[in-house]
Amino acid sequence: MGGRWWVGAAVAAVALIGIMLFRGGGGPVINGESPSVTMPTTTGTPRSSLPTVEEQELPPEARETIDLIDSGGPYPHREDGTTFRNYERRLPEQGEGYYREFTVGSSEEPGRGPRRIVAGRAGDLYYTEDHYRTFRQVLR
Repeated sequence: MGGRWWVGAAVAAVALIGIMLFRGGGGPVINGESPSVTMPTTTGTPRSSLPTVEEQELPPEARETIDLIDSGGPYPHREDGTTFRNYERRLPEQGEGYYREFTVGSSEEPGRGPRRIVAGRAGDLYYTEDHYRTFRQVLR
């Protein structure tokens, strides 16, 4: 074994980092799900064939929601940060738990209203203003 112990230690460290990144940074768990989503500052080119919208063209409330996502919360609704399961299949197919949903507030809508930001684990963002009927990918 001699001087090769560091190889095992390096493999273990890389595996641990990979697990932490896969789980969204190992943040708090609510109802078995991690609401913490760490988002990069840019997403680059679109990851989907969906229509796009520049972040600065979104309503102010949607930009505020993205700021909350970027900072890790706190979120105003207990459902924020929960898994979005993509039942409608309007977003690109990804594995279970890839997407998280966040409420875009409105003073004009009762309750949570229909607007959401859906965030993918790789930093992709999607905006819907009609409760998942249509999406636009947010370009940053």
